[in-house]
Amino acid sequence: MQIDIGIPEEQRKEIAADLSLLLADSYTLYLKTHYYHWNVVGPMFQTLHLMFEQHYNELAIAVDVIAERIRALGELAPGTYREFAGMSSIEEDEEVPTAEEMIRNLVLAHEQVVRTARHAMSAAEDAGDATSEDLLTQRMEFSEKTAWMLRSLLA
Repeated sequence: MQIDIGIPEEQRKEIAADLSLLLADSYTLYLKTHYYHWNVVGPMFQTLHLMFEQHYNELAIAVDVIAERIRALGELAPGTYREFAGMSSIEEDEEVPTAEEMIRNLVLAHEQVVRTARHAMSAAEDAGDATSEDLLTQRMEFSEKTAWMLRSLLA
């Protein structure tokens, strides 16, 4: 069936493509955060272990919401490691970093998610796609706050 939600097909495709980049970055951040949760050591172990768990649980919900929005726009959501690795602008770790490096890496990754979401916002705004705008705002709010809290641990 044709999709008639008040957003022309070309704009829906553009928004979905931008959301796919956000999905790739968010999923990569989810994996990174979960990896750190499993492997953090040191004096801040308990604090970071629990904090990372909260963060990856939030990200697990977020990737589902982003993928479902892509589907609602009429496009297929990427979902393989290969696709995500090719699309994500967040680097994977070569080895297990120290706890402090984990914090720094997560700050950088959350800031990247914010930039990816902010870039996607313009296409959603141009199309009058308030649903995608709301999703993007929520993702930016979470990652900006998380980056701030992580940076505070380094002060």
